[in-house]
Amino acid sequence: MKIGIIGSGEIGNVLARRLSGLGHQVALANSRGPASLAGLARETSVRPVEVAEAASAQDMVIVTIPMGKIATLPKGLFKPDGAEVIVDTGNYYPRERDGRIADIEAGMPESVWVSGQLGRPVIKAFNNIAAIRLLLATRKDNRPPGRIALPVAGDDPRHKATVMKLIEELGFDPFDSGSLADSWRQQPTTPVYVVDFPKERIGDALARASRERTPGFTGSADSPGDWETPR
Repeated sequence: MKIGIIGSGEIGNVLARRLSGLGHQVALANSRGPASLAGLARETSVRPVEVAEAASAQDMVIVTIPMGKIATLPKGLFKPDGAEVIVDTGNYYPRERDGRIADIEAGMPESVWVSGQLGRPVIKAFNNIAAIRLLLATRKDNRPPGRIALPVAGDDPRHKATVMKLIEELGFDPFDSGSLADSWRQQPTTPVYVVDFPKERIGDALARASRERTPGFTGSADSPGDWETPR
């Protein structure tokens, strides 16, 4: 597939490396420009590009930037006839990084908000796993029983199936976690957040999720601080 990735943080970097290693054509962009990705380009087949070019990938675009930066993306970046599938990997960290986002604080699922900002439907995936686990797992060494399952939420069955197939290719068991409105079940503080479950147990873990945001993931009037001193 032709895959664009916007964001070269931990998850974006790992996905770029792994997906290019599996033979996909990966175009990676960040806010610092293609020159900042020269080292990764030398090590892999990843192609550094500007954000607009990554967003125009024909098959899939993975958006993996801080949630507080979503609204700063250029308006109209995602054309109605652009990338087939858009994946949101983000999590909301109001006290450490993102500041208060009123709609999310009021109960809107994080990826529903992202979809509204981008103006396109999204699939929620890759947000609940630590980057190191995503880097190390392969189909060869991550086999059942006990293979890690990753939840996938979204409203378009065909788009969801495309993402789930990619997750299996990466060495995980994809798990359909419902509609995008249900994606709060895999947000921070829920039972599946940075906890590895096999597919036989992840459904029960998702069912135990609470929609109520805990104080640590609720913004304050002084938010954000930073990772050392959250506010």
